Amino acid sequence: MLLETPTVQQLSNVISLVTGPAFLLAAEAQLLSVLVSRLDRIVDRSRLFDSLESEDVRAQLSDELPVLEKRARLMHKAIYWGVASCVVTSMLVIISFLAAFFHIRHEYGAGFLFAVAMALFTAALVAFGREVRLNAYEIDRATLILRKRAERSCPHV
Repeated sequence: MLLETPTVQQLSNVISLVTGPAFLLAAEAQLLSVLVSRLDRIVDRSRLFDSLESEDVRAQLSDELPVLEKRARLMHKAIYWGVASCVVTSMLVIISFLAAFFHIRHEYGAGFLFAVAMALFTAALVAFGREVRLNAYEIDRATLILRKRAERSCPHV
């Protein structure tokens, strides 16, 4: 019969099979937390420019805005792919339990969903890596600007 209650052994088997996706889901949630935090910092930095009164300071920092915009776009992409990965991973867990309940073989579907979830997670990590690289570029550029200012104000040092 199709609606037979799964045995304890079947449920135990499904629970052990979804342990991997559950750990993946925890990692995805942690990554999303980091991504949202970084996006918040980018937004805060952008708002700082709006609050600046001095046109001189604005002019000096105006070339930083395009880099911040690129970083924000990358964070949006990373968050998008991370959320998509979470959704696919959650679907994998749900489908695994439904398949056990209805006695449906789901190995190929589960394998496919796990591969899709990992691909989306990888896309989020790649976008995050690109943003980190831009941030490092921004730090290097700011350090160079400060060094040049220091050399102009104290040429004897």
